Amino acid sequence: MPPDDTGEEGAAARSPVPDPSPPSDDTPSDTPGNTPSDTPGDTPDDASADTPDGPPGEVTEEATDSDTEPEFPSDDGGRRLPVPTVRGKVEASTPDPAHDIEQRKLEAGVDHRFPFGRPGQPMGTSHPFTFGFIGALGVITAWLLIRAAASAQSVIVMIVVAMFLAVGLNPAVERLKRLGLSRGWSVAAVFFAVILFFAGFVASLVPPLTEQITALTRNVPEYVQQLQNNPQIAEWDRRYRLLEQVQNKISEPGFQSMLAERAYEVGRQALSGTFQTITVLILTLYFLSSLPQIKTFAYQLVPRSRRARVALLGDEILDRIGGYVAGQFTIAFIAGVTSYVFLQILGVPYALALALIVAVLDLIPLIGATIGAVIVTLVAFLTGVPEGIASLVFYIIYQQVENYLVYPRVMKRTVDVQPAVTVVAALVGAALFGVIGALLAIPTAAAISLVIREVLLPRQESI
Repeated sequence: MPPDDTGEEGAAARSPVPDPSPPSDDTPSDTPGNTPSDTPGDTPDDASADTPDGPPGEVTEEATDSDTEPEFPSDDGGRRLPVPTVRGKVEASTPDPAHDIEQRKLEAGVDHRFPFGRPGQPMGTSHPFTFGFIGALGVITAWLLIRAAASAQSVIVMIVVAMFLAVGLNPAVERLKRLGLSRGWSVAAVFFAVILFFAGFVASLVPPLTEQITALTRNVPEYVQQLQNNPQIAEWDRRYRLLEQVQNKISEPGFQSMLAERAYEVGRQALSGTFQTITVLILTLYFLSSLPQIKTFAYQLVPRSRRARVALLGDEILDRIGGYVAGQFTIAFIAGVTSYVFLQILGVPYALALALIVAVLDLIPLIGATIGAVIVTLVAFLTGVPEGIASLVFYIIYQQVENYLVYPRVMKRTVDVQPAVTVVAALVGAALFGVIGALLAIPTAAAISLVIREVLLPRQESI
């Protein structure tokens, strides 16, 4: 190599382009005028790393993948996120996120808002095959969900009833919180009151039922003797041999097995009802204690731009459900107290138990009060015919007053639903889903009316 290769005069004579100074760490390599690509005809792709003794003045080192500094865009927290290089390949020295936890967090963009990394772009559905495949998966998923819901119908009903009770009891918890109690103690106090109500209801029913069953078992022979001594029964027995047919029917083996099956079914239904009641109470306790967290989680599923309005509407709907439950308890309390006073005046035995039956059944809209009135009237007829007739007249009048005066006014004040909507919603709900539908129909109608008034009607006015 000639000794003047490194001199300034020799370099200027042999190369029309000044020799670029090596880039420093603080100077980007792609600054205009300092890159090899600014030299005509000389690009990194044309240079060869195998010819270090090439013509002076030309770039002889190629910017390979291992020598290219990857670009790292920063996220909101200031961390640098690696991206592919110009050639679409990650630097070979970059750790694999499948093995390196720190690199995994770095590439995922983990920060305080996204502890598991930032969500990626949504999957494109423009291709017909992708669109059809996703549509088919949606249909299959919907079909499986419907089958699963049908299989777990009883569990879903218990969850819905428990959530409904929790939302309905939440206003009482909030009222106790305003008095200075913590939410835990408020929930405990409200739930203890519910347990006391159920315990009192059961305790008031067990002694009369036990006494009546015992009396019936003891007096069965006397009742049979009275039937045999009755002239009309004796005439029917002489003509149609009723007692003989009854005796033959009882002596059949199939009759005994049928009685055993019926007794087993009744016992199974009673045990299942007890288990479901306990399960609903436990779920109600859990839902009531964690209701603020449940509401917050549900609101976070809504897009951020609409979250505030949805939260306000949701709070109003929950308040109306709580008002509906409070209104139902008010109506049931009025029915129970009125029935107790009337039965005490009439002299019907077990007035407290019958009044509690009327109050509990009156929680069911429309049909509950009728069922309670029928039970009380039958017991009154067993006491005496005048008592039965008086009870029948009393409950006919009371039901008209409750259905057309008490119920609509209470629902209008607590739920803000028109009386006609209340009656129609209860009828439709009972026809579709039975007792559960009747219970949930009125708060559902209140929620729908609120959404229509606050969302649909303003949108229609703006069109």
